[in-house]
Amino acid sequence: MNKTLLIIKREYLSRVKKKSFIIMTFLTPLIIAGFYGLIIYFSIKGINDKTDKIAVVNQNKTLTEQLASNKNVTYEYVNQPFEKLKQNLNKSGYDYILLLPDFNIDEPKGIELIGKKQAGLTLDGRISDSIEDLIRDYKLKRSGISQKDLDNLKSKINIKTKKIGDKGEEESSSAGASTVIAFVAGVLMFMFIMLYGVQVMRGVIEEKTSRIIEVMISSVKPFQLMLGKIIGIALVGLTQFLLWIVLTFSISALAVGIFINKDDAKKIVSSSQVGPVNPSAQQLQKAALSEGPMGNIQESIQNLELGKIISIFIFYFLGGYLFYSALYAAIGSAVDSETETQQFMMPVMMPLLVGYALSLSVVTNDPYGSIAFWLSMIPFTSPIAMAVRLPYGVPAWELALSMGILIVGFIGTVWFAARIYRVGILMYGKKASFKEIFKWFWYKN
Repeated sequence: MNKTLLIIKREYLSRVKKKSFIIMTFLTPLIIAGFYGLIIYFSIKGINDKTDKIAVVNQNKTLTEQLASNKNVTYEYVNQPFEKLKQNLNKSGYDYILLLPDFNIDEPKGIELIGKKQAGLTLDGRISDSIEDLIRDYKLKRSGISQKDLDNLKSKINIKTKKIGDKGEEESSSAGASTVIAFVAGVLMFMFIMLYGVQVMRGVIEEKTSRIIEVMISSVKPFQLMLGKIIGIALVGLTQFLLWIVLTFSISALAVGIFINKDDAKKIVSSSQVGPVNPSAQQLQKAALSEGPMGNIQESIQNLELGKIISIFIFYFLGGYLFYSALYAAIGSAVDSETETQQFMMPVMMPLLVGYALSLSVVTNDPYGSIAFWLSMIPFTSPIAMAVRLPYGVPAWELALSMGILIVGFIGTVWFAARIYRVGILMYGKKASFKEIFKWFWYKN
């Protein structure tokens, strides 16, 4: 046990003392905080501050009402011929020309949008929505509905979600907030397992090619060496992950202050009645987070049990890493260079990739379905699938069963990998195949 602890200490200290580790540990939270601040900035300012000026040539005798302008699109109805306007577009001062031909109101066809440049998807969608609203309003008025009644038809809905838990009725997060957290958790889990699992494989290859492994094997057992390497690098990843959490939350408030204009934030505070005319930094941040498309998500995240989610995430991060890193260690022991690992990495990576793809598609849409359940139970996919399911709420018995299976799976994987590792680390100059590795597994000590 003392020898294993020495190997763990060596693997841990040799990595955390590297300049690259220190730089990335402090640089990554800055990038995340800056990204977070940009999201808040654009949620307040709007992604597109530019206003497109569009000349409308209305040849339709039925649509007498005009398209409504907004902060992104300004419509100006002109009486000039369409062809003449096209020829003089560069000198006209308009960005685009919209032609509304005399189509059948029940089958609108032939609408054209011509501009100095190709219209983007967002602009195309805005114009289409405006025309559809205009046609719908006309049809409703034709049915006898007054303008006042028509205005009353439009309502904005904000659904407050709740769930019945063990303690009765509880506040729950919105689907949007749960999906955002699920996507972030899934991506982080996939990145961590891949990043630190590959580090184990590279470490084994480096020691094997430099023949240091021969000296180490003379004083420790192969299993102790593999286990110490796996746990040591796991602690490196956990240290970096915890530092990222602390630093990201610490820097986020500063990022909000940098990316948000204080005058705009004061207006938000005043309009949302968050506080006095000269608000504090905390009130500015609160007001900023409650404004724009991120507002509902930010409010809903407060209903999540973030402490529980983070702690369970750490368990699955360690469990998933330990499960896969044992296989990566076995791969590293079977080859002499990193270029030879490709044929062996694909079978190991495929379950992880499948779990990643299904978790971010199927599981987020149906977190309580049978596919989500089985993905959460199979050790090859459970770290990512369960990380994605956590924000939606997972029954305690499913969580306990998944954790138990993952622990058993890790023990089995370590035993399997150790059988290959003990032979592979001393094999040189011979390209291993799956058939050869299978033979190593059955060799006696």
